Amino acid sequence: MLVTGSIWGTTNALMKRGTSALDRRNRQLGARPSGGDSWLGAVVRDWILLLCTWEYSLPLAINLSASLVFFAKLSESPLSLAVPITNATTFAATAVAGSALGERLRLKQTALGLLLIVTGIWLCCHSARD
Repeated sequence: MLVTGSIWGTTNALMKRGTSALDRRNRQLGARPSGGDSWLGAVVRDWILLLCTWEYSLPLAINLSASLVFFAKLSESPLSLAVPITNATTFAATAVAGSALGERLRLKQTALGLLLIVTGIWLCCHSARD
């Protein structure tokens, strides 16, 4: 669960960076939405462009692979522990990976969030032993 959460968190930050790379590329090229596209056509076109951007699609593929492992391991783990632990690890890994990629980290809010999550997990683990 910790490995899955770490992979999810890291790939979340990388996917965010991939969407930023696509946005920068579109701005440099002066790409504008075509007036002839329907709303659905524009959404489909944007998804295809996003999936063709390796900075996004490679982390997405890794993230989805981790999801397969998570669902396989979920059958072997108590749900009341597996989900909070994995989600807490994802939150922490996203913060660390985002910071490593140059995102500004709101230290007080992040620390408070992590403290609340760790407290909640501790309560879940403590009550599971009783």
